[in-house]
Amino acid sequence: MKTTTRSLLIALSLLCTTFAVAQHQTLTLDPDASSVKFLVASNHDPTNGTFHVSKGVVAFDPKSPTISGLIVVDATSGNSDNRSRDKKMTAQVLEAAKFADVTFAPQTYQGTLAPSGASTLLVTGIFTLHGTPHPLTLPMQIQIDGSKCTAKAHFSVPFVDWGLKDPSWFVLKVAKEVDINLTLTGSISPAS
Repeated sequence: MKTTTRSLLIALSLLCTTFAVAQHQTLTLDPDASSVKFLVASNHDPTNGTFHVSKGVVAFDPKSPTISGLIVVDATSGNSDNRSRDKKMTAQVLEAAKFADVTFAPQTYQGTLAPSGASTLLVTGIFTLHGTPHPLTLPMQIQIDGSKCTAKAHFSVPFVDWGLKDPSWFVLKVAKEVDINLTLTGSISPAS
């Protein structure tokens, strides 16, 4: 009887461990399907442009609010269709030769992550810009279809308050924050 009970407990323990591991998942971003679009207002025409997502992996458990990983954006990839403005933005404002990456490291989320379909979450993590980490909470719209996941967020970055150079000059007055539309697309797989 003791052997049967022990075997049953071991089998139950293995089953619970397998179930717990199955809950952990990894989102691996597709940089070509992801995008960072920005808008900076000014007293002249607003500046619109894009940055390239270099890579990103996020590990999560839909049953737990704790997540981890890193999303990396190439600071040298800023493109507003104006070569001289982009050169100034890259070299003088972002100092991309010194701070080549802009990153977001998610840590927790609030809300319920549906196994498929749409979810709305508040994702909190560390946003590192110009080499300095800043806590940031992003409202995110998540769409899961099978193994494909798309996350979208709109937020503002007060880049001048965060220590970056103000690009205003002479009669051109530029806003002190940049509006970001972030789209992250990738595939979900069980965590290894």
